[in-house]
Amino acid sequence: MLSRIYIKNFALIDTLDVSLKNGLQVITGETGAGKSIILGALRLILGERADVKSIAKADEKSVVETEFNLNNQFKKFFIENDLDYELHTIIRREILPSGKSRAFINDVPVTLDILKELSSQLIDIHSQFETSNLFTSEYQFKIIDGLSENKTIIEQYQQEFSDFQNLKQVIKKLRTQLSESTKESDYKEFLLNELEELKLDDVDFEDIQNQLSIQENAGMISENVGQILSRFHQEEIGILSFFNEAKSKLSRISEVSTGFAELDGRLEASFVELKDIISELEDEAEKVEINPDNLVYLTELNNKINALFLKHNVTDVHGLIEIRNELSGDQKGASELESQIEETEENISKKGKILQVLAEKLSKNRKKNIPVFIKKAEGLLKKLGLEKAKVNIDLQNAVEFNPFGKENIQLLFQANSGFPLKPIQTAISGGERSRVMLAVKKIIAESDELPTLILDEIDTGVSGKVAEEIGNLMREMSEDMQLIVISHLAQVAAKGNNNYKVVKQDISGRTQSTIIPLSDEDKLNEIAQLLSGSKITEAALAQAKELIG
Repeated sequence: MLSRIYIKNFALIDTLDVSLKNGLQVITGETGAGKSIILGALRLILGERADVKSIAKADEKSVVETEFNLNNQFKKFFIENDLDYELHTIIRREILPSGKSRAFINDVPVTLDILKELSSQLIDIHSQFETSNLFTSEYQFKIIDGLSENKTIIEQYQQEFSDFQNLKQVIKKLRTQLSESTKESDYKEFLLNELEELKLDDVDFEDIQNQLSIQENAGMISENVGQILSRFHQEEIGILSFFNEAKSKLSRISEVSTGFAELDGRLEASFVELKDIISELEDEAEKVEINPDNLVYLTELNNKINALFLKHNVTDVHGLIEIRNELSGDQKGASELESQIEETEENISKKGKILQVLAEKLSKNRKKNIPVFIKKAEGLLKKLGLEKAKVNIDLQNAVEFNPFGKENIQLLFQANSGFPLKPIQTAISGGERSRVMLAVKKIIAESDELPTLILDEIDTGVSGKVAEEIGNLMREMSEDMQLIVISHLAQVAAKGNNNYKVVKQDISGRTQSTIIPLSDEDKLNEIAQLLSGSKITEAALAQAKELIG
């Protein structure tokens, strides 16, 4: 429950510090006294946007601080968010003169998301102008799910649904990637095949060019090698004959003169090298043959490789191999994408089956409790002066899963007998909205674990017996939660376990709003004033006493 509100330097509030208790807490005050300012400050605790214009003294920060008495059901939240758990937890918002806003839970700085997550479980503020919530599917599901005790199932379903939606996003992204990949897939596959056909790992481009050069010049090579060998082998005037004769004469000279011995050895070595060269020339000459088919093959191969050099802007076979490997990886990437898509589709199918089971449980529980809702709602509306009002909840199967199951919902309403039920947003009038919302809030309060509910002038526009019933209804609601009501009705104020009044005063030439707790006597006078106006009469006091009981 909300046990304390502290506000400083916020709009017309200089300093406000009030303690609250459990049960029905009624706040009254003249129009314009500052009740909406207090609610505006409390909405900061719910994570709403801070406005620097709310700062009264521009050179000082504005502070809104609330203290809540918690039970252990909230301990898990504190552990998950690495916060200090306290039975008396303080939530604070600060608006700095610069316009920046800060949020704290038990003096630990937190993000607004964390603040909202906690405060939304602690307090709900409902104003008379916020009945449009009643028209949303989310709120209508909340009504029937509360009655159906679907909390655990809906939490499990929504977690699975979140995973389901994430998987659908993943597969959408994968399919986009695959689509983009396949746009060039055929061309890349052609390039890859073109490179793979050449068996590049076995290609020696230098050797190919050498063989091609030999084939292209085979006639010239054979002719010149033949002439060389002929000069070597000619009798008497051949190089070998001359060399052999010279070697023989130098050998005889070296026998009589040691100075020629070294030259003799060198000539002998040269002669051996010369014979080896001639032998290899003869071997190479035998290899050279004009082969037109081989010439065509080598020419085509050389042209293909050079064309690929030009196409892929590389200068050697190694560069082509790198491109081939890259293209091969791209093709494998597409295959991997297809595998990932297949795996994700399987996971989506599995999630879909889980969601289907949970959705059927939700639907079964809802349909079972629709009659309960009808009985409760029509009974409450009758007390609130809508004796002929009829309600119903229409559940229709949906094609796709949604955050609340696999069905759509319509809350149906009709205030007058003899007319068909219609969707509430088209059937309800302005004067009926507050009473219908109050009845719904009462039903939700019976099943919801929300500790504190604030109703802001939700009873506007009613009087007499209906006002009395609204007071009784609010008193009943306060048995299940702390109910804080801002009201102008004496019948409601009379039911308060504790009463407070918002007042506006001129202090040091400046208008300021604050809130004061009312004693029993103050409460009596306040109710009498609500009945009779500014002048409290004896009759009003007597009626006030009767209302208080």
